[in-house]
Order: sequence, then C-alpha cells, then structure tokens
Amino acid sequence: MPLVDIRQMAADAAAAKVGLGAFNVVLLEFAHAEVEAAERVGVPIVLQLSENAIKYHGGKIAPLGAALLALAHEASVPVAVHLDHAESADLCKAAVDLGFNSVMYDGSHLDDATNRDTTATVVEFCHAAGVAVEAELGEVGGKNGVHDPSARTNPQDAAAFVADTGVDLLAVAVGSSHAMTTRGAVLDTELISAIRDAVPVPLVLHGSSGVSDEGMVAAIKAGMTKINVSTHLNVGFTGVVREILAADEKMVDPRKYVGPGRAHVTDEVARLLSLYTSA
Repeated sequence: MPLVDIRQMAADAAAAKVGLGAFNVVLLEFAHAEVEAAERVGVPIVLQLSENAIKYHGGKIAPLGAALLALAHEASVPVAVHLDHAESADLCKAAVDLGFNSVMYDGSHLDDATNRDTTATVVEFCHAAGVAVEAELGEVGGKNGVHDPSARTNPQDAAAFVADTGVDLLAVAVGSSHAMTTRGAVLDTELISAIRDAVPVPLVLHGSSGVSDEGMVAAIKAGMTKINVSTHLNVGFTGVVREILAADEKMVDPRKYVGPGRAHVTDEVARLLSLYTSA
C-alpha cells in the first residue's frame, strides 16, 4: 500500500487517545521485525531511520532508506517512513527526495532563534513536498540539554514554537532521556496534559525505552501520541544474540543468532503496539 501520512496517523491516534508506535531501525533485520509485528497486531507503525544510523551505514541514506520504503509499500498495515534526529537540513532534503514522508529536524543544539528559523525553513520545503515535520525546542534545563531527564518543556514556549515554525508534531521534555537501558524514568503526566492543552499538534515522546509499561500507558492517557522506541529493542536483541553465542562458541552462521534476535524484536514490538493501542 502507499505510504500513509504520519499527520493523519498521529491525528487518528490522538483522537482515539492511543499511542502511535515509532521504532528505530539500526539494522535491516529490525525493519523486517517491526513491520511483521505491526501486521501481527493489525495497527499502523512508523519506521524511523536516524542520522546516527545513516552514519553507521556509510553516511548515505539511500541503501537502507530505500529498503524501508520498499517494506512500507509491501506492508498490509499503514506505515510511515520517518527520518529521526536529523541535525542537517541537507539530510532532510535527501530524505524527502528519496521518498520519506516524514522528517524530524533536530535543532535542539542551536540557540533558540536559530533553531526556530532553521526549523521553519525545513518546514517550508518539506510541506511543499507534502512531507510532515517533527521538531523539538532547544535546551530547557539539565546538564545534557533537552535530553536530560530533569529537563521540562514549558507549555507556553511549546505553543509559541509551533506557531513560529509550523511543525506538524512536537517532541517535548517531560522526564525521559535517550539511550536508557533500564526502565525507571518517571514522566510528568500533569505537564504532558498541560502541554497537550496548549499545543495544537500531536506530542512526541523521545526516550521511551526508559519508561515502564505503566508509565507509558499513563503518558498516553495524559496526551502523549507518538512513542519513539530504540534502545529498548537494542537491549533485547543483543541479549538474545549474546546468550546464543555464549552457549555455542563454534557458531559462525549469523542467521542462527541474528534470526532469534530478530524474532525477539518482533515479539516485543507487537507487545508494545498492543500496549499503546489499548491504553
């Protein structure tokens, strides 16, 4: 089927008060697993390719990006293909040219005025191509900037940022952090509700890997819509592979350990999609 507009996917999820699962792809096996999981559950999904993953795959978006687009077109459920955490406007343009229908421009490392101006420029050329744009505010507190778990987005600042830039989705800081390998993050659900009431576009949670099932359900009920997951899947995949290789030091066929790792990712993504859509 054709790619589905992430704006419609997110709007439908927000209206139904459920979560839209967005899962990062670090290896092609992850994309296969994630689409299979979405088809198993029968719900939409977002495949995400980050700038860091692109760097790992030789710095070119086309090879893996084209594979994600092919999987999306062949899927039996709605799929959006999204560029995640792109700090370069040129990379956003490359994703648009390749056929991605959603990008996240990450100008959070810039000063506020430059972030707003550059994000607005990205929005202009993406919207001209019919592509949605996700973004986030810059540093709002914490030693690691917006991605520190102590950082908090101000609802009025968030509303002004959306008005100034025209973005379609907004990532907010409410207590999670990237690359967490444990699930002990505590989200500020009152703040989520306040931002939801102030901001006219769907909200995005980055760092969802660090949030418990119960915390995620509460966040979705409070108004969080797009749920980004990456590290949690890496932890599970690597654990399976490590266990298999430790049990058989003579194993050399990657399919015999990557396959079970991929199956774990499929099962976990299916479980999370069920959790998000039943919230």
